[in-house]
Amino acid sequence: MSNDKKPLHPLMMVGTGSDVGKSVVAAAFCRIFMQDGYNPAPFKAQNMALNSFATPEGLEIGRAQAVQAEAAGIPCHTDMNPLLLKPQSDHTSQVVLHGKPIGNKNAYDYWRRGTQGDIDFRAEVNAAFDRLASRYNPIVMEGAGSVSEINLRDTDLVNLPMARHAGADVVLVGDIDRGGVFASVYGSIALQRPEDRRLIKGIIINKFRGDMRLFDEGRRMLQEICGVPVLGVIPYFKDIYIEEEDSVALARKSMQLQQGKVNVAVVMLRHLSNYTDFDALERDPRVHLFYTNNTEDLKNADIIILPGTKSTLHDLYELRRNGCAQAIMRAHREGASVLGICGGYQMMGVEVLDPNHIEGDIERLPGLGLLPTSTTITEEKQTRQVTCQYGKGYEIHQGETVPHGNAKQSPLLHLDDGRDDGYVVDGKCMGTYVHGIFDNAPFVDFLLRPFSEKLNKGEESFNYQEFKEAQYDKLAAHVRQHVDMEQIYKILTSDD
Repeated sequence: MSNDKKPLHPLMMVGTGSDVGKSVVAAAFCRIFMQDGYNPAPFKAQNMALNSFATPEGLEIGRAQAVQAEAAGIPCHTDMNPLLLKPQSDHTSQVVLHGKPIGNKNAYDYWRRGTQGDIDFRAEVNAAFDRLASRYNPIVMEGAGSVSEINLRDTDLVNLPMARHAGADVVLVGDIDRGGVFASVYGSIALQRPEDRRLIKGIIINKFRGDMRLFDEGRRMLQEICGVPVLGVIPYFKDIYIEEEDSVALARKSMQLQQGKVNVAVVMLRHLSNYTDFDALERDPRVHLFYTNNTEDLKNADIIILPGTKSTLHDLYELRRNGCAQAIMRAHREGASVLGICGGYQMMGVEVLDPNHIEGDIERLPGLGLLPTSTTITEEKQTRQVTCQYGKGYEIHQGETVPHGNAKQSPLLHLDDGRDDGYVVDGKCMGTYVHGIFDNAPFVDFLLRPFSEKLNKGEESFNYQEFKEAQYDKLAAHVRQHVDMEQIYKILTSDD
């Protein structure tokens, strides 16, 4: 932080519910504070997500905090998301503490007790925040879900109890696009205890559509009934692209094939994870990317990608049951490229073995047989950032993949640490454990090369890093235009 900058209080974004835009608004403030000469960092005490990321130290955090750190211009760290829950079923989650898995937890036990063995999760997340706050200012904090889940108040680690520990100024984000914004904002504040209500210093209305002037009266009424200022009304945007934490938007993506582009189908798996792997491809003007488990769509794709999954064997079983496995193999015989990432790479081999029942009851399933490899699911999770001949990426996986039988080694990637990764049969059949590989233009060029006749001559490689930086700047400008930053700075420097 610049020496002439007065330190700011932590700023926490909480929501009237899930998917109201807290993560994106927090990313915007990370970029704004960086632009204004501060040294901000994101923080979310506890995140529940399948979409994770590897820190430079090779530890695991939620993807949203990695994105926010990128917006702040700093490397991500486990102190930004000390507790990560990765759902494994409707009732259990893998618990990742300070970047390392410490076991699975039943949801009822977790939410009721807030402990696991001798571990006091509240003490752990509070200590992580304290370490982060000693290095950065301001800390841009994010709550989780609805701020008014009063039945979970005593075990809540991430919303207002965390704000109390941090001494944070809290801003409530409401989503006007889903309707009921007056009730949800007022109710979220009214349901708080008096001491928590005082922490909420402002309201931001998000995802507004239409003429802003039509909400002037609504803004005044909200302030009157809530006793809290409305700090901004942020219009809905479609032309700014920030990586999403949740996969709810995947099913809405276009499935129509497009002429003059390479059509890339990502197989929609039930336990699909790390779907941000494909954001770079989706933004590449040479590519039309869509998600599907429709066998006819797969038949017509130029490139089929089998993505990462939290449950390789269950998703492989489902692909065989719904006909997608057969459709993928048929499409490859007829000229389509097939690429597997992480769990998708495991599925492309001859077999997947789970002798220790780490994923469940299935001990062995035949794979798609597109790669001469065999995978054994292992208890130990590999988590690291890597650099290869194409650029950078990261690994997060449980399993070891080796050539099957007498098959020879044929690695796709050569890593800087001396290891090899993945397997390549030819330019149209390959797999890798490395997430984020599509963020590297040289690898995308390699993937698209067999379909160069479909592309316009002279089309250049797509620089995803430059694109992302431009998106953070556009997001910051959009939020600055519609939020009263002067008032926010007053709140964050006030002695009250």
